[in-house]
Amino acid sequence: MGKDFAYSNTNTGKVMRVRYNGLFDFDTLYAAVIDWGKNYGYKVYENYYKHKVPSPKGAEQQLGINLSKSVNDFVKYNIVISIRTWDMMEVNVDVAGRIKHLTNARVEVKIEHIVDMDWQRKFSIRKNKSKLIGLLSTWYAKMMGPTLEVMYVDGLHYRVINLQSMVKKYFDLQAKAHPYKEYLGES
Repeated sequence: MGKDFAYSNTNTGKVMRVRYNGLFDFDTLYAAVIDWGKNYGYKVYENYYKHKVPSPKGAEQQLGINLSKSVNDFVKYNIVISIRTWDMMEVNVDVAGRIKHLTNARVEVKIEHIVDMDWQRKFSIRKNKSKLIGLLSTWYAKMMGPTLEVMYVDGLHYRVINLQSMVKKYFDLQAKAHPYKEYLGES
């Protein structure tokens, strides 16, 4: 169980991927992901941005975005988004008489979600130097573990499915209806 609270930094282990090859607007994809996070109350952090020297086929870019939301004093949601493009070439396309700058590339959007229990480390043995608090936190994790998973892990999982479906809709890879909308209580 370790020295911290038994459910501290619970990684759900589910990584969702969307892969696409073709024309798309990279700036609009970036803005759509950022807007999705802000609409649901997440703080947005851009972790890294890498642009590798172009080869004859095109450039390679990597972008890391971290969405973070404190649900309460005990639970925090983290969504880690990694966008990677290969063979990226900027293309000018004539759309209705206007020149539009698009990107032709292979792209992979990887979404990972983490529920961080005891994110302030109030029940951490390292912080409190007390074995009693460690035993109480372990007991609480055993008693409340299934309830916490249903309340928080499932909710975040369905929220991330919503994000994945938004990315798929952007690339026009899926139907326009979202099957879990009623589960989340959204219209």
